[in-house]
Amino acid sequence: MVAPAYSSLELVRESFAEPIDPHVAPAHADPAASPDEPLEQLVGVNLARLRAERQLSLDALARASGVSRAMLAQIESGRSVPSIKVLCKIAAALKVAVAAFLRRHATNGIEYLPAEQATRVVSSNGRFSARALFPRNAPAAAEFHELRIAPLHTELGEPRAPGTSVNLVVSEGTLEIRIHDRTQLLATGDAIVFDADQPHALRNPGNAEARAYQVTVNAESPPRWHVPADLRQVESAG
Repeated sequence: MVAPAYSSLELVRESFAEPIDPHVAPAHADPAASPDEPLEQLVGVNLARLRAERQLSLDALARASGVSRAMLAQIESGRSVPSIKVLCKIAAALKVAVAAFLRRHATNGIEYLPAEQATRVVSSNGRFSARALFPRNAPAAAEFHELRIAPLHTELGEPRAPGTSVNLVVSEGTLEIRIHDRTQLLATGDAIVFDADQPHALRNPGNAEARAYQVTVNAESPPRWHVPADLRQVESAG
């Protein structure tokens, strides 16, 4: 699970519907998790699903992609791991990204995240928590969390990498967000977008728990504006 960049958070496993009790120390989650699928099985299941959704036979996909029917059958059965070149050909024919073959979703393309099995990260004093609303093994290009802040509590945010942005919306109560020396009050339903590579803090000024939803879009790695070192040296020499 990817935790949002707030201070002093540790893992606990409990239902998100339970109230935060500041007098109860959070317990660590059971680290045991279901074993990951082998790569060849994951690619095969996703290929079979995508092909079925498009109502394509193996022969039709072979013609469209230029990959032999025998190879496609081997990939779907998990007997072969395709090269990137082969995977790109199949992806182009199916009109999907290569990443679609690596998603750990059920065969119908969805993943159900029941609330009673949710894992939250909770601050050491129990007055702030975050619950991930995206699959545990999902790529971390973007993160989606539910935040809960106890009355009169302030939670400091740790600056993220340059280029990271946060979109936050208050679902219950009110929140103050402080970015450097600027403070913005958010009522229920209000939203804010800010660059997360700067100091920031969330404060609940009310007398009831506040809840918010936060989407974090992580910085590109490497960022689009990254200039390779050898190219910088050439430009400096010129």
